[in-house]
Formats: sequence, structure tokens, C-alpha cells
Amino acid sequence: MTYPENDSGRGSAAAAADPGQNHNPGTTPNTAGSPTRTTVFAQTGSQFYAVLVALLTAFYLISNIAATKQMDFGGWVVDGGVFLFPLTYLLGGVISEVYGFRAALRAVLVGFTVMIIGAVVFGLVTISPAVSDSYNQEAFEAIFGWDGMYVRILIASSLAFLAGQLMNSFVIVWVKRRFGESNLWARITSSTVFGQILDTALFGVIAFTAVFGLEQLMDAAEFASYVVFGVIYKTAVELILLPVTYLVVRTLKRREPSYTSARSNLR
Repeated sequence: MTYPENDSGRGSAAAAADPGQNHNPGTTPNTAGSPTRTTVFAQTGSQFYAVLVALLTAFYLISNIAATKQMDFGGWVVDGGVFLFPLTYLLGGVISEVYGFRAALRAVLVGFTVMIIGAVVFGLVTISPAVSDSYNQEAFEAIFGWDGMYVRILIASSLAFLAGQLMNSFVIVWVKRRFGESNLWARITSSTVFGQILDTALFGVIAFTAVFGLEQLMDAAEFASYVVFGVIYKTAVELILLPVTYLVVRTLKRREPSYTSARSNLR
């Protein structure tokens, strides 16, 4: 049995074509001979979705600015984004779980667009005439100038963010459609591991190595330390905050009218 997609007017064929379509509700075939599993996603017109996208965008922007500094904690090399960036994956996971893949994609693209706008503004500020403090001007150019470290971090972070977050979202939605609503912890954990490996490795390669002909900022040992510690740390943060994720997801599923009504229709 299939259900129409309330937000687009298209039927089950569209849902099968796009595993992350926001619709209420959907069904996904399991293995051969197994019964289909129902999958519900909320529509994105509520205030809750807007708040989640705003937080994701803010955390991403702040993390990218902070990432221009590398730090050494007892031999483990990290960048300044280590404090806040893991929360972007928590938010991305919540959006994917409640609203679906396309909603998560839109949220990621909003964050990406804001980051590009920020880069343009920082560049314009950099080239604008300074008052009289040349020291501050040089420091600003070193961080935010179009030819400075900020541009390299921007490119690395943007590509890594897109790849990692889309991997994170895809895994959550795919597992949910295949195995149903139960075992949220398994979806969150597996998506975080895959997404963080892709994100951290891609960011490190572009930002700190000479693979693309850029200046090498880390040797092989430092890069390995950066990737291993980054993945372990960010995944650990997700696991520690898993009770918070459960609480947020449970609250959203209960308070989103489109989600609760869709689940009621299945009973």
C-alpha cells in the first residue's frame, strides 16, 4: 500500500525515486518477501525547521572562522572548529530524521550560501581603506583576505561540509526507510561515523596538505593525528549528546502537526 506525497502532489513513484523526499507518510520495500516499512517525515513549513536551519547555519559560520587557528592538545592537532562544529552534525541528523533528505539538503545549502556571502563581505572589508592602524589591517588580511588563509579554509570547509553532511543525512534516511523508526541511536551513530570520516579527511587534505599544489601546513604525522583525533572526538561528542538528540527528535515528532497526523493515518 502506498500513500501520496502531501507536499508535492506526486505519488509513490516520486518517493521511490528520491529516498529523502519530504512527504507524509511513505513506504519502502524491505528485503524480498518482507513486509514494507512505513516511513514518516514532517513538512518543512513550521517554525521548528526554520530554527534548526538558523542554528545549523550559525554554528557552521562560527566554526569556519574559528578553524583558521590550529591547536595542539598534548600532541593531538585540531583546529578551532572542534568546539562547535560537531553540533552541526547533531542538527543535521535531527533535520534528516524528522524532515527527510531534501529538507537536510536545503539546510546545508543555506549554510553554504551564508558562508559564501560571509567570504565576500570579509573580502570587501579587507580591501576597503583602513584608518591608520596598519598592524590591524595586516592581521585582518592574513585571516580574512581573499588571498589569505580564510579563502583556503572556506574552500576546504565548504566542500567537506557539503560532502559530510549529505553523507550524514543520506545514511540516516536510508537506514530509517529500510528498518523503520526504531533504533535511532544506530542511525545517528553510523551516519556520524561515515559523515565525519569524509568531512574531516576532505577538509584536512584541502586545508593543510600540498595535494592541490598549496603550501603544506601539516606533515604526514600531524595530518594523521588531525584526522584520527577529529573523527574520534566528533563522534564521541555525538554519542555523549545522544540523550539530547533523542529528546529533541522526540519533541519535534510530537509537536510537528504534519508528522503526528501522518503517523495517525498509518494506524
